[in-house]
Amino acid sequence: MTKHTPNLAAAKIVGAVHTDQRHDSAHKHVTGEAVYIDDMPEPAGTLHGALGLSTVAHGTIRTIDLSAVRRAPGVIDVLTAADVPGENDISPTGRHDEPILAEGKVQFFGQPVFCVIAETREHARRACRLAKIEFDELPAAIDVWDLDPFNDKLVTPPLTLKRGDAAEAIAKAPRKIKGRMRVGGQDHFYLEGQISMAIPGEDGDVTVYCSTQHPSEVQHMVSHALGVPSHAVTVEIRRMGGGFGGKETQGNQLAALAAIGAKRLKRAVKIRPDRDDDMIATGKRHDFVIDYEAGFDDEGNISGVNYVYAARCGFSSDLSGPVTDRALFHCDNAYFWPAVLAKSAPLYTNTVSNTAFRGFGGPQGMVGAERIIDEVAFAVGKDPLEIRKLNFYGRKGDKRGDRNVTPYHQTVEDNIIHRIVAELEESSNYARRRREISAFNANSRIVKRGLALTPVKFGISFTATHYNQAGALVHVYTDGSVHLNHGGTEMGQGLYVKVAQVVAEEFQIDIDQVKITATTTGKVPNTSATAASSGSDLNGMAAQNAARRIKRRLTDFAADKYSVPVEQVEFLPNRVRVGNQEIPFADLVKQAYFARIQLSAAGFYKTPKIHWNRDKGEGHPFYYFAYGASCSEVSVDTLTGEYVVERTDILHETGRSLNRAIDLGQIEGGFIQGMGWLTTEELWWDGKGRLRTHAPSTYKIPLASDRPKIFNVALADWPEAHEPTIHRSKAVGEPPFMLAMSVLHALSDAVASVANHRICPRLDAPATPERVLMAIERLKAEAKA
Repeated sequence: MTKHTPNLAAAKIVGAVHTDQRHDSAHKHVTGEAVYIDDMPEPAGTLHGALGLSTVAHGTIRTIDLSAVRRAPGVIDVLTAADVPGENDISPTGRHDEPILAEGKVQFFGQPVFCVIAETREHARRACRLAKIEFDELPAAIDVWDLDPFNDKLVTPPLTLKRGDAAEAIAKAPRKIKGRMRVGGQDHFYLEGQISMAIPGEDGDVTVYCSTQHPSEVQHMVSHALGVPSHAVTVEIRRMGGGFGGKETQGNQLAALAAIGAKRLKRAVKIRPDRDDDMIATGKRHDFVIDYEAGFDDEGNISGVNYVYAARCGFSSDLSGPVTDRALFHCDNAYFWPAVLAKSAPLYTNTVSNTAFRGFGGPQGMVGAERIIDEVAFAVGKDPLEIRKLNFYGRKGDKRGDRNVTPYHQTVEDNIIHRIVAELEESSNYARRRREISAFNANSRIVKRGLALTPVKFGISFTATHYNQAGALVHVYTDGSVHLNHGGTEMGQGLYVKVAQVVAEEFQIDIDQVKITATTTGKVPNTSATAASSGSDLNGMAAQNAARRIKRRLTDFAADKYSVPVEQVEFLPNRVRVGNQEIPFADLVKQAYFARIQLSAAGFYKTPKIHWNRDKGEGHPFYYFAYGASCSEVSVDTLTGEYVVERTDILHETGRSLNRAIDLGQIEGGFIQGMGWLTTEELWWDGKGRLRTHAPSTYKIPLASDRPKIFNVALADWPEAHEPTIHRSKAVGEPPFMLAMSVLHALSDAVASVANHRICPRLDAPATPERVLMAIERLKAEAKA
């Protein structure tokens, strides 16, 4: 019997959409009760795996001697490429360029060559060190700065976006700028590392518990590796301890190895790499080198831009094609380029294959846009905010004509960036603080302050159109409780509770009557990754579709049983009005069961209107855009380059928010993570291709103490989605990440003050204290020259 006693006189249900609800596992997170894969009870006889990694960045394997590894205490088996029963490949885009275990050659330092299966994790890790592998080293390409984006090796075909004649527009412009910048990568640094546990079953089946954002892809990769149909593999995940894109494809390798070991040895196998190995062997955010050129007039109106976005992709394609595509999609940010030419260069390097990361290339694209804005502002001697507003996408009735077509020929129909920025400019007291900072800097010899306000326009949808679909499964039990399952995965972002709110809203029952269950390929098949900020959009609509199917059956049943028109059947909080009487929801459900009414439904949703022709570089790849703006103030010590973020004000919009409490948390967290990417998080490879920043001792994510001293975050309460999204809400996962650009540009503003704002600092990212100090010294020297 359910413990819940519904309030049959309530005016509203508990947990409706557009209400603040805590994360469904929040109390478990803080008490340690939340069960992650490593917390699950292990089946008797569980074995543990560890990876043997390459010690050169590029080379052929001359000899490999694993005899000492096999003889080591506790070792049960050692897997090599020859032990893969099916296909030795986990390329997510089907390019067959990413082996599970290296075979014949290695292409990056840290590439898995073998996998030890032992009685304990400690035994497996120690045994890995006993391998004797001799390599014939080959030349290695590590950095992209010196590579030729047009002639050096690519991992996947590039993209070109073109609208108008950029070369002509730049040539005819009264003024021009040209430059090059570096934008660094980023490690996901999820609190829970990569992990998979595979349990063999009968008839050759295997169940894999994997910390993954894409259970269906893991299912496909494991089935290919085992050489069995997909129906023989079930993948389940209740929650991840963070993902950020790092668990979209990166879990495939461990899942495949655990499954191969489990089937081969007929015992459960768990693989959880050490943090160092995790950071060395898994992909990261792509770092870019951006070449740019722009033409503009004396007022700062930009007439043409030309970009080349060259990315360090690593040794295989992974998701580099769509990541570099999305970088081009966002080379405009919130600005209308009258003429634009943008090209991507997904370059091959002998480093780990880079992968998805929150924003999926979009942040790097936007940083390129903001660099041009900054350069133009310095060239014409204006506040960068003026140049930003001058070049925004147009609104209806814009005196300068239609200024609403993107570089990929999609018309921007929902532009609200003007109002977002205007409201934030006022609420943050931007103009007054700009004057105060100018006065402060004039009287402060060592410490300089900087201020910047930057916008965000981010496209929502998978650019691979077929991923824009979702399924859900809803059961209503005879006591009125509801079982919910869908293809979305929970990584702390609050997807599960949002979708539960949608189902509670449809049935008009309290949210604690809706049971949230683990995502599994055994219930909802062929799911898309929980990525591209589309989790609530897709899975919320699919769950709503399933609930509405059941609701329609209940409505028809009630109308027939009580001889009233269907219009007189109304779902009220925890009850249903049928004609002149009110029946508890649970009672109506039980009556429907006895009348043999189906109380289970599968729901489905596919995003409408979207299409994309990559060959032409044209289409409507995004269903809508999300908007926001951020204003940040920093203090910089000009003797050391050290800095503090004094204050940040954010105004962001999520349409009609499904859950403001969850959305605000996503905005705050996204901003801090973005701030880390643009300031302290520096990935560094040495000349041998070894990642030297592979632990918290050398890789510096933001601490709680690094947050802005004053941190004002607000959700705009007036917008709603232009398109009929789930309850007119908007995505919130990725767009807030780019709000952190205001910190990078505030640092640039502070640096520029040492030369009286006459020289653009051209501050690259991450703007570490060292890089800030070097920029300060460079500007001082240029100012004296």
